[in-house]
Amino acid sequence: QVQLVESGGGLAQAGGSLRLACAASGRAISTYVMGWFRQAPGKERELVAIAWNDGTTYYRDSVKGRFTISRDNAKNTVHLQMDALKPEDTAVYYCTADGRADRLVTLTPHYWGQGTQVTVSS
Repeated sequence: QVQLVESGGGLAQAGGSLRLACAASGRAISTYVMGWFRQAPGKERELVAIAWNDGTTYYRDSVKGRFTISRDNAKNTVHLQMDALKPEDTAVYYCTADGRADRLVTLTPHYWGQGTQVTVSS
């Protein structure tokens, strides 16, 4: 019922910044808990951040203090601001949505975007 399209990925140097955007259509994101996931080559998919509609957020320990998830319900858009990037942040980043937070925590949200590549050089 909701379509998600990521943008803003690219190449950055270690210590640099990127800002990812997720544009939703077909359904208001206020209906959903929104999340960002990533998957690096040869590694398991991992949860990066979650944003609830009431402003509550969650971050995995490795990105705390460096990444910020935000949602703009009026524009039906979610962002991931990534600062102080490290080579280990290199991955395909996915925007996700689900009406239930437990499915994000267990890495199984209902709706996924196509992904955007983030590459961080040392």
